Amino acid sequence: MRIINDKRILVVFFTLWASLTMAQELIKGRVIDDVTEEPIPGVIVTVVGLDFDAETDAQGYFVISGNVPVGDQKLSIIFNGYYTKIIPIVVSLEQVVNIDPLYLVQDNAEVSQSQGVISLTENDLADDENAANNISGLLQATRDQFLRAAAFDFSSTFFRPRGLNSEDGKVIINGLEMNKQFSGRPQWSNWGGLNDLQRNQVFTMGLQPADVTFGGYGGVQSIDMRASQQRPGTQISYASSNRSYQGRFMASYRSGLLESGWSYAISASRRAGDEGYFDATLYDANSIGLSVEKKLNDSHSINFTGMYAANRRGRRTAVTQEIVDLKGVEYNPLWGFQNNQQRNSRIREIDEPILMLNHYWDVTDKFRINTNVGYQFGKIGNTRIDNGGTTLREVNGQFSFEGGARNPNPDYYQNLPSYFLRNGSEPIDFQYAYQAEQAFINDGQLDWNALYEANRVTASQGDNALYVIQEDRIDDDQLQANILFSADISDNILFNGGVNYRNLKSENYALVQDELGGNGFLDIDFFSDESAAEVQDQLDAAQSDVNNPNRIVREGDRYKYNYDINAEVYSAFAQGQFKSKYIDYYVAGNVSRTSYQRDGKYENGNFIGNSFGKSEELDFTNFGVKGGATYKINGQNYIDANAAYMTRAPYIRNSFTNARQNNNTTTGLESERSYSGDLSYILRTPSLKMRLTGYYTQFLDGSDIGFYFTEDLTGLPIDDGAAFVQEVVTNIERRNVGVEMGVEYQMTPTFKLKGAAAIGQNTFTNNPDLYLTSDDFDGELRFGDGTVALEDYHVAGGPETALQLGFEYRDPEYWNVGVTANYFANGYIDVSNLRRSANFIQDYDAQVFNDYDPAVANELLRQEQFDDYLIWNAVGGKSWKIGDKYIGFFAVVNNIFDIEYKTGGFEQSRNSNFRSVRDDQNNPTEVFAPRYFFGNGATYYVNVYLRF
Repeated sequence: MRIINDKRILVVFFTLWASLTMAQELIKGRVIDDVTEEPIPGVIVTVVGLDFDAETDAQGYFVISGNVPVGDQKLSIIFNGYYTKIIPIVVSLEQVVNIDPLYLVQDNAEVSQSQGVISLTENDLADDENAANNISGLLQATRDQFLRAAAFDFSSTFFRPRGLNSEDGKVIINGLEMNKQFSGRPQWSNWGGLNDLQRNQVFTMGLQPADVTFGGYGGVQSIDMRASQQRPGTQISYASSNRSYQGRFMASYRSGLLESGWSYAISASRRAGDEGYFDATLYDANSIGLSVEKKLNDSHSINFTGMYAANRRGRRTAVTQEIVDLKGVEYNPLWGFQNNQQRNSRIREIDEPILMLNHYWDVTDKFRINTNVGYQFGKIGNTRIDNGGTTLREVNGQFSFEGGARNPNPDYYQNLPSYFLRNGSEPIDFQYAYQAEQAFINDGQLDWNALYEANRVTASQGDNALYVIQEDRIDDDQLQANILFSADISDNILFNGGVNYRNLKSENYALVQDELGGNGFLDIDFFSDESAAEVQDQLDAAQSDVNNPNRIVREGDRYKYNYDINAEVYSAFAQGQFKSKYIDYYVAGNVSRTSYQRDGKYENGNFIGNSFGKSEELDFTNFGVKGGATYKINGQNYIDANAAYMTRAPYIRNSFTNARQNNNTTTGLESERSYSGDLSYILRTPSLKMRLTGYYTQFLDGSDIGFYFTEDLTGLPIDDGAAFVQEVVTNIERRNVGVEMGVEYQMTPTFKLKGAAAIGQNTFTNNPDLYLTSDDFDGELRFGDGTVALEDYHVAGGPETALQLGFEYRDPEYWNVGVTANYFANGYIDVSNLRRSANFIQDYDAQVFNDYDPAVANELLRQEQFDDYLIWNAVGGKSWKIGDKYIGFFAVVNNIFDIEYKTGGFEQSRNSNFRSVRDDQNNPTEVFAPRYFFGNGATYYVNVYLRF
C-alpha cells in the first residue's frame, strides 16, 4: 500500500513537472521583415489581454513562457515603423506554438512621417535666427513618445526640449561629426533630401552612452549610410506641401550586399516652390547621394559616401505687430516684383558637398575598429541690399562725397504710419500717416524698379551705383579624420572610444553679386554731412582696405571685408558600459584641444595695424566626464539616473568681437562650464509605456555677440550718442530645470492613446558682463559696473510649457489615422541687453535722469510673455501591396484651425535709455516696437510613394 502511494506521488510529480516544463515554453517564433526577410530585433510580442509578453532578440527570436491559459488566444506583434499584426493562436500544453517565420510589413506612412516632416523642419531651422537653436531635427530617430512629440508636433513652435540648443547635441554621419565649428550647430541642409539613404539612425537620448562620440546634453543622432546596411529595393515618391516647398520628387535604389561583395545605394531628389507658407520664400534644392561599399573579406570593408545637396532659400524676417495688423502674418517685406516676377532680396544659398571614406575592421568577433576620413567644402551665401553707394570727387586736392541712399526696405520705420503719428513730431501729420498706411496695405513691397532707376541716373552722370546686391560669403574647407574602436570585454562589459581631428579653413568676405544696372560701386564705408576738410581727414578711416584705396568694385569682386578663420580641434573619448542582473551603469570621459586664429586680408581704415594679417591664436583645453545607471526594479519598472560635468570651447562666432573689421578677440572669453543631472522613472508593459523625467542643468561662463544700430549712448565723444555697435556679453550663467513625460497606452491592438508634457523654466542666474565696440569710437564702452541686469529673466527660445494629448488608429487593412491636441505656454521675448545696463538710467552727462521713475522703469523693462495657444494636428495614410510592390500615401495637416501664434521675437535696442523707451511706448503706436516671428497657419504635407 505504501509502494502504491509512492507511485502515485511520483506520477503526480512528473505530471506537474511536465506541465510546468511545457508552461515554460508555450509560444515561440521568429519575426522578420516582409521584404528583406531580415530579422527584426526589439519587437514586442504580447498575448492580447493577458500579462504575457516577450521581446525579440538580435536574430528576431522570441519565447513566451508561463501559465498562459490554454485554448484560443490572440498574439499582438508591435514594432515602430511596422504595421501592428494580430494573429489567432491555439495554446496547448501538449505542443509548443511555433511561428517561424512571422512576417511584419513596414509601415511606409510612419517612415514618411519620420522623414518627410523632418525634411521640412530642418529647412525651417536654417532660415531664421529664432529657429537656429531648435533641436527637433535631432530627435527624428527616437521611439520615445515624448521626443517623438517634440520632433513632430512641438517643433513648429521651436520648442526646445529641456531648453537646449542644437549645439548641445551631436549629429554623426558614418562616424564623423557634422556640427559646424563656427556655431556648433548642425547644418541640416547639407544632407536635406537624402532621406532614403538615412533610414538607419540611432538616437541616444541626453547623456546616455553613444558608441561613436562622447555626446552632449541634447543627445546624439548617429546616421549610418553604409551601402551594405541599406534595405534593398527601389523607392519613388512625390510630395506636395505649402510649408517650405511646394513639391518634392525623390528616387532611390539600394542593392544590399551582393554576392560579389559590392553594395550600392543612390538617391536623388528635387524640392522646389515659388514660396512656402510665407510670401516669396522661394525654395530651390537638388540633392544626390551615393554610397558604395566593398566587402574585402570577412574582416574588412571599405565604404565611400558622397553627398551633394545644393539649395537656395528665400528668407523672411521678423516684423512688428503694427506690420502684422496691416498685412497679416504671411507678409514678407524682403521681396518685390521685377519684370512681373517675385524677387527676394535676401537669398540663402548653401552649396557644400561632403565626401567620406570609411574602413570597417572586425579584428575579432569581440573587437572592432572603424577609421573615417571626411572632407567638406563649398559655400554658404546670404544676400542683402547694400545702400551705401557713394561717388568720390576731388577738386583742387580736396575730396567730397556725393551719394548715400535711403534705406529701400518697405518695412523701414519711416515708411510706416507710426512714424508720422509719433509724439514730438512737428506737427503730427495725420494725412501722411493715412497715405503711408494705404500705400503699405496696397503694396508694401520692395521697389526693384526704383533701385535700378536710381543707379541708371547716377550712371548717366558718370557717378557710381547707389545700390548693389551684397552677398556675405563663407567658403569652408574642412578635413576631419577619426579612429573609433569597440571592445566586448565580456558579455557584461563593453568598452569603446576614439580619437578625432578636425581642421577648418574658412574664407569670409563680401561679394558684389549684382550691380543692379549701376556703374561700379565705391568700396568705402562712409555716410557723412561734414565739410570737405573733415571728409579729407576721415577718408582713410572710410577705406575697406587702405592698401587698395578708393577702389571701384564690379560684379563678382570681393569688397568691404575679407578674412580667413583657421581652426583646429583634437579630441578623444573613452567609455565603459557595464551590465548586471539589477543595475546597468556607464562612465565616460573626453578631452579636447581647440585653437582659432583670424587672418585678415584687408587693412581696414578704422583699425590700421589691427586688421591685416594674423590675430593672436586662441587656445582652449577642455574635458568632460559623465556617468549614469539604470536600476531594474523588475522587467517592467526602471529607475534611470545620469550626471555630467563638462567644459566646452567657445565657438568661432563668439571669439572675435568684429571679425569683419579687426583682429580683436573677446575680452573675458572663457570656455563654457556646465553640469547637469536627470532622474527618470520608466514603465514598460505590453500595453502601457511611460517615462517621467526631472532634470537640472547649469551653464557658466557663456558668451554672446550681437550687432545693431543704437542711439542714446552715454560716455561717447559724439554729438548724438548713435553708433553701429558690437554688443559683447560674457560670464553668462543660465539654468534649465523642469520635468518631462511621455506616455502611450495601447488600448486595443489597433487603437493607441498617447500624451506628452514638458514643464520647464530656463532663466539667467547672474548679471553678466557687457561692453560695446564700434568703429565710431575707440576701445570698449562700458556702463556703470559693466554688467547687464539679466538675473531671473527667461532665456528666449520657444515655449517652456508644452502639453500633448492624442490618439493613433492603425487598421489591420493597412491604413492609419492620428490626431493630437498640443498646448503651448510660457514663451518669452528676447530682451534688449543694452536697456538693462546702466546706460538705461543715464543722461548724456552720465548722471541719472532727473525724471527717472523706478516703478515706470520696471514696467518698461518687464519681459513680454507670449499668449498661450492650442494647435490641432492630424496625420493619416494608407498602403497597398500589389504583387511584390507597395503603393501608399501619407498626409499631415498641421494647425488645423489656423491659429496665429508667436514663435519668438526680440526687443529692438535702437532706443536704449529710460526717456527714449518711455516716450516711444507712449506713442499711439510704438515706432521701434519689438519684432516677432510667427508660426505657420494651417498647412499640409502629402506624400505618395511606390516601393519595389
